[in-house]
Amino acid sequence: MQKIIPRIVGGLGNQLFCYAAARRLALINDAELVLDHKSGFEYDTVYRRKYQLDHFNIDSRKANTSERLEPLSRIRRSLKRKYNQFLPLEKKTFFTQKSIDFDPDILSLSPRANLYLEGYWQSEKYFKDVEDIIRDDLKIVPPDDTENMAVAESILGCNAVAVHVRFFDEPLDTESNNAPGDYYVRAIEKMEALVPNAHYFIFSDKPEAARVRIPLPDSRTTLVSHNKGDASAYADLWLMTLCKHFVIANSTFSWWGAWLATNQVKNVIAPGFEVRHGKMCWGFEGLLPAEWIKL
Repeated sequence: MQKIIPRIVGGLGNQLFCYAAARRLALINDAELVLDHKSGFEYDTVYRRKYQLDHFNIDSRKANTSERLEPLSRIRRSLKRKYNQFLPLEKKTFFTQKSIDFDPDILSLSPRANLYLEGYWQSEKYFKDVEDIIRDDLKIVPPDDTENMAVAESILGCNAVAVHVRFFDEPLDTESNNAPGDYYVRAIEKMEALVPNAHYFIFSDKPEAARVRIPLPDSRTTLVSHNKGDASAYADLWLMTLCKHFVIANSTFSWWGAWLATNQVKNVIAPGFEVRHGKMCWGFEGLLPAEWIKL
């Protein structure tokens, strides 16, 4: 049986995109999905990300050393990457995403041999036709500690809106990759019109700075700040998915929080901005589902 071997990289949101696109490709080609859970993290000295997909309902096996192109994996991957640039689509054994925009070529891949995937694949279009399977695979194994259980109970007991504020740079930077400050003012105003008297649960890597950006009284907000660091990111994501409506950040993490939520009638407000040649780039082709509200 042929194998689809995606390189899992980045934070939790990006890891989920890597998985979902590869899972769909394996399904339609009746191939085995084998996850390279190491090579994308070995040289990450900046963010020090870790593989986090063990918290999901995923039963694909992890790649062995040979399937990860070890030893000398960096050199071997580089050679394969360059060689495959000159091959027609049907002969490629190493497929790399060309740009951040939706790349439809991956949908028509029909590999004749084992295929390596490199890319972030940040669009539901890469797996929309197998959506039910992806949703089942990505059911989160919930945390069982009392604090998360208490927050979950609060979320389920009200008309809950998840608000995610992601700080890529310092909160007070005027030129940064953070969402503009007025985005949250406009998003809350829009959500208030759609869902009056909702309660807002705020998630952020810098909770106190995030709270300042949400123009609502304390009586209508809950700051979710007890899950610390990447190791607990799945717990925050699980809590997000329990909410009914969403104000997401320019972040794939809250993208998945909104997408995985099971509420049948949900309002999702997302940043729609894009700056290609500046610091910020977010609302590129394919990223945001058509039914989401872009501000």
